[in-house]
Amino acid sequence: MRLRRKSVLCVFAHPDDEAFGPGGTIAKLAKRHRVYLLAATKGQAGKDRGRRATRDLARRRATELRASAKILGVRKVFFLGFADGALSNNLYHRLAASIERYARRFRPEVFMTHEPRGGSGHLDHIAVSMAVSYVFERLPFVRALLYSCLRAERARALRKGYFIYVPPGYRRSEIDLRVDTRDVWEQRVEAMQAHASQSHDLKRILRFAERFPKEENFLVLLKGARAGLGRAARGAAARRMLGL
Repeated sequence: MRLRRKSVLCVFAHPDDEAFGPGGTIAKLAKRHRVYLLAATKGQAGKDRGRRATRDLARRRATELRASAKILGVRKVFFLGFADGALSNNLYHRLAASIERYARRFRPEVFMTHEPRGGSGHLDHIAVSMAVSYVFERLPFVRALLYSCLRAERARALRKGYFIYVPPGYRRSEIDLRVDTRDVWEQRVEAMQAHASQSHDLKRILRFAERFPKEENFLVLLKGARAGLGRAARGAAARRMLGL
C-alpha cells in the first residue's frame, strides 16, 4: 500500500538543534512527507566560532538554519521570536500559542521536538518540549509526537567537559523508536556544516558521533486507540505511519 504524504512539524529551541540532533531522521522524513521547522529563538546568546557573540549573530544563525533546513529537505523555516536563553514559565503560554498558530496553519499529523529532559539539559529545550507537549494534547489532528532523545551511553559521554548538567539518557529498553541514519549521514553532516558560526561545537560533535552507531532515538506519544500501546508497538506504529 502506498504511503500517504503527511505533514510533520519540527519544533526546536535554537538554530542547529535540528542538524546536531535528529537531522538524519528529518532528512529521511522530508523524502516522503512535508516537513516544516519552527525555531523558538535565533540562538543569539550562543558563541560565534567559540568566541563571544557579535551583534549580528542572530541574523547569521537564522541564515545558517535556513541553509541547513534546505539541505535536509525541510519546506520552510519559521522563527518564533523569543530570546535565546530566556524561555521559562513566564513565557510558557505565549510560546505554546505561537506553536499552536503554526500547527493550525499546517495541520501536521506528527510533531517532533526535544525530549522532556531537554536532551543535553538546556533549559530552553525543556521549555520547548513542554510547550509542544501541551499543544499536542490540545489538537486532535496531531496523531503522534516524537521526542528526540539520547541513549544513556551518549549522555554519559556528552557530560565530559560540557558546559551544563546533562541529564541521564535512556536505556535501549526505554526507547520507542530507533532510526538508522547511515544512508543520510553525509547529508546530515552537510547540514551541520551549514552552521559555520558553531564550528567549535561541530568538531566536538563529529568526533563524538564517530564513537556510536549512526542512529537516532525517539520516545513516542500516540493518540486515540494507539495511546495505550506498549513501547515496542508504539515504535512500530510510528514507523509504519511515517514509512521509516
